[in-house]
Amino acid sequence: MPDVIFDNCVLSNFALSEAIHIIRKLYENTSFVTNFAVAENMKGIIKGYSELTKIREAIGEGWLKEVTLEGQEEKKLFESLSVSLGPGEASSLAVAKTRGFVFSCDDMVARREAKLLNIKLTGTLGILIKAVKRRLINQKEADRILARMIENGFYSPVRSLKEIL
Repeated sequence: MPDVIFDNCVLSNFALSEAIHIIRKLYENTSFVTNFAVAENMKGIIKGYSELTKIREAIGEGWLKEVTLEGQEEKKLFESLSVSLGPGEASSLAVAKTRGFVFSCDDMVARREAKLLNIKLTGTLGILIKAVKRRLINQKEADRILARMIENGFYSPVRSLKEIL
């Protein structure tokens, strides 16, 4: 299974909806997050979103690995992407491109950049669909999780996975 680099938003969607276990089941020991995305997560915790501590716990448990930018290529790409993206997305894209990771993100601008860089993509909905297809959860449970994500601010183009399954 390919390694996946997560931006903070996708991880937050799962943490806030009490479904981070899905990320673990699908991507245990192949999931990464940059230190910039971790800093964004900390801002959310400070703002009072205590459920986001699940992301820090995942890093502490070791199944989600925190990485930093390495090498000139990664750092230069990060700098150029930072013109139009936040540090979490820019750093995640730089890592995805240089290390051959899948980029997990919902932000449309970041996804467009990923396509231009020929980086494989997934996002919140793709992960929920994968969980249903692998029978980790059923479609009804996926819809309940999606509803909680939407309640917590996730913009979803669909209200039910039936629309895309």
